[in-house]
Amino acid sequence: MNIIVSGGGTGGHIYPAITIIRTIQQKVPDAKFLYVGTKRGLEADIIPKEGLPFTTVDIQGFERHLTPDNILRAGRAMIGVAKATRIVHKFQPDVVIGTGGYVCGPILLAASLMHIPTLIQEQNVVPGITNKILSKFVTKIAAGTEEAMKHFPADKVVFTGNPIRSEVLSAQREEGAAAFGLDPKKTTVLVSGGSRGARAINRAMIGVLKHAADYPSVQFLHVTGKLGYADVMDRLSKEGVELAKCPHILVKPYLYNMPQAMAMADLAIFRAGATGLAELTARGIPAILIPYPYAAENHQEHNARALQEAGAARMILDKDLTAESLNAVLAELLSEPDKLQAMAKASRAMGRPQAAGDIADIILDIAKK
Repeated sequence: MNIIVSGGGTGGHIYPAITIIRTIQQKVPDAKFLYVGTKRGLEADIIPKEGLPFTTVDIQGFERHLTPDNILRAGRAMIGVAKATRIVHKFQPDVVIGTGGYVCGPILLAASLMHIPTLIQEQNVVPGITNKILSKFVTKIAAGTEEAMKHFPADKVVFTGNPIRSEVLSAQREEGAAAFGLDPKKTTVLVSGGSRGARAINRAMIGVLKHAADYPSVQFLHVTGKLGYADVMDRLSKEGVELAKCPHILVKPYLYNMPQAMAMADLAIFRAGATGLAELTARGIPAILIPYPYAAENHQEHNARALQEAGAARMILDKDLTAESLNAVLAELLSEPDKLQAMAKASRAMGRPQAAGDIADIILDIAKK
């Protein structure tokens, strides 16, 4: 069986694709894959390291108003569609999968026009423009949230949840505590603004960590992102926070073992990317969410609002985020264990830990038809 997978630009599109690939490989060990991305996206670095065959199509998203650059991008798009058609014709896939990003457009469109079964996996509550257009052509749509289903043709869309890495579910609390040198008996707050960090969250956390002694039974694991680490360490030092004397505070630039960190987390302070939220809910971790305000279609705020309305999270808009506002919500939740437990239960109810397997089954089913 030959399968083309396309998704690019951000980790939120790439890692779900990798999870789907690995799940299919468990079910069909001899399946052959080709990953189609762009030269500029993170996929150009990540996918070859995963040992997967990789090729590229040169395409960029269009700006929302008429500019000279859009004319150049339109030209590249036409060339991209032609190259995508050649890729599909040469590889002869039984099915083509798209997980988001502009690169999915030409490759899924080419496959659809060649009558090859296709599937898009939409992670967010509000779909991006590429997936909205592709929904008219593809065979099936796997929606990561129930709220997203209304944006797609009813006869094509299936609610599956978002695929998450198996190690997110298998990691154990004691294992995480040992890995980070933390106390498994203490309440753990995990803070992360994503793989690249989030300046707004980092800056607000300075004031929180300055008063971390106010929470004697709580420990903090703060992942700053590589670009923000030096700034956070400098600001903590200026505030008189000596981390060497604070075993309950651990600040890291990046984590390669995030599943172990999540296994320890009793509360998370996160952005609201779909993949991160899928992992939090699969483990039933309550959260304080600060959606990234410049995400396409403002989808992170919609993602966060869905969890807040379900009682699984509290949301603070980026424009309202300060050390004081974050500390107020944090203090409230940490002082009321019953409220935190109720949020954890609501989070777990939203989780779809079986999503990757369900999506793989749909893909294999349409490939046979």
